[in-house]
Amino acid sequence: MLEDFFNVVKKRFNDTSDDDARPTVKCPRCQSPILQERYEELHRVCPFCNYHGRLSAQERISITFDKDSFHEINADMISADPIEFPEYPEKQQELRDITGLSDAVVTGVGKIKGITTVAGIMDSRYMMGSMGSVVGEKITRAFEYAAENKLPVILFTASGGARMQEGIVSLMQMAKTSGAVKLHSDAGGFYITVLTDPTTGGVTASFASLGDIIIAEPKILIGFAGRRVIESTIRQRLPEDFQLAEFMQEKGFIDMIVDRKKMRSVLAHLLELHGCSAKEV
Repeated sequence: MLEDFFNVVKKRFNDTSDDDARPTVKCPRCQSPILQERYEELHRVCPFCNYHGRLSAQERISITFDKDSFHEINADMISADPIEFPEYPEKQQELRDITGLSDAVVTGVGKIKGITTVAGIMDSRYMMGSMGSVVGEKITRAFEYAAENKLPVILFTASGGARMQEGIVSLMQMAKTSGAVKLHSDAGGFYITVLTDPTTGGVTASFASLGDIIIAEPKILIGFAGRRVIESTIRQRLPEDFQLAEFMQEKGFIDMIVDRKKMRSVLAHLLELHGCSAKEV
C-alpha cells in the first residue's frame, strides 16, 4: 500500500504535465500566462481578464463573415512615397512580403448571416494600422461603393493614427474619409464602427468616431493622444482606466461593448433592425 502511494506521489512529482511543455503566451493586459493553443481557440481572448487581443484582417474576416462570402475590392493599391521619407518604400515592400497585405486595411463586400455589407478591416501588423494615402483612399472608395449600391458599412478599426512617413498627405485622409462617411449617410446608408485594440490618433479623430452605432471590444485602448502627453499637458493624473473601452462607454463615447464571440450575431441583429437584408450586387 505504501509502495503504491509512493509511486503515485513520485509520478505526480516527476510528471511535468503536457501543459508545462506546450507553448504559452502572456496576456498583454493582465500578464497571465495562457496556453497558446487555448488562446487561439478563444480567438485571442484572455480567459482571465477578458482582454481581446489583436487579430489579423484575415482572421477577423473568417470569424465574422459567412464562409467564402467576402470578396476584396481595391486589393492592389499601394502607397507612393509623397515626401520621399528615407527607406519608406523598402519598409513597405518588407511588410507586404511578411503580411501578404498591400496596406493596413482590407476592404470588400461580404455577408453576415446572409446580409450583404461593405466592410473594412484594419490590420495592426502593417505599420501599426497607420492611415496613409492608401488606407484613406480604400476606405473612401468603400463608402462610395456602399452609397452607390445602397449597402451598409462595417469598419473594424485598429490603428496608431496617421502615418508620419506620408506627412500632410496622411492628415488629409481624415477629412477625405469623413466626407465619404457623410456622403454615405446622406444617401441613407447605415454605418457601424467596431473599435478594436488599439484605435487611436487620426483614425479615432475621423471615421472611427462617425459610426451610427459605435461598438468596442472589451478592455481595448481608444483615444487620440497618449496618456503621458495628456498628463504632461494638463498636469493632472488620469484615472487608471482612462481610454479603456469601459471608461469610454461610461463617458458616452461608444454605444456598446461586445465580446468577440457574440460580435457576429450582434452585427447581424443590428443590420436587421436597421432594415438591411440579403442583397446581391
